[in-house]
Order: sequence, then C-alpha cells, then structure tokens
Amino acid sequence: MNSDTTAPTGPDPDSLLVGMYRDPYFPDHLVDRGKAILLRLSARIEAERPADLDALYVLTHAATEEFNDLEEEFGAAGSEIETVARDEIGESFRRVATAHGFHDADPEELIAPREW
Repeated sequence: MNSDTTAPTGPDPDSLLVGMYRDPYFPDHLVDRGKAILLRLSARIEAERPADLDALYVLTHAATEEFNDLEEEFGAAGSEIETVARDEIGESFRRVATAHGFHDADPEELIAPREW
C-alpha cells in the first residue's frame, strides 16, 4: 500500500467548461475532448511540478495548442470557439493553474498561443 496519503491536487472536473456544456451550440463530445485536455494539463502539472510561472506556461501553451487543433473540429460540427467558449476555456485554464498554487499566473499568458 502506498504510504503517501496526500490527495491529488487539481480543479474539480465538474467546474471546467461549465458554460460550454450548458450551451447546445457546443457539441458535448467536443467539449468532453476540451475537458480531457484540461485534465491532462492538470495531471502534467501535478507530475512535473513546474518550478515557476515560465515552466507552467510551457505546459499551458502545449495544452492551448491542443485546443487550437480542436477548433477545426468545432467548425466541422457547425460550431466554433467564439467569445463564450474563449472565456470559458480561459477561465478553466485559470482554475487549473490556481488549483496547483499558481495564483499569480497571467490569464492571457496561460493561453497566449491561442488561435481562437
């Protein structure tokens, strides 16, 4: 049995992309994929424990690139990552960062390479 009783950190998965799930404009199966990106990001932060904001941004930028790739699929489904989605995604990135103790992370820098 693992003697480490520390509970994993990270955001409540049900707090991610809530507004997108509530809006039928965004297909749930694609929102699920976005949520999976965020949960993988959280797991990477937990595993790699970035030492500072610059190291965190390397991880969040990689996850943002995954969202960039997902944008085309939203378009093919008659949707897009527009203002509501952009705000929800940005807020979810912020939740992931703060859940891991990065309270000073710049919300715009977290998703700087976004194409949406």
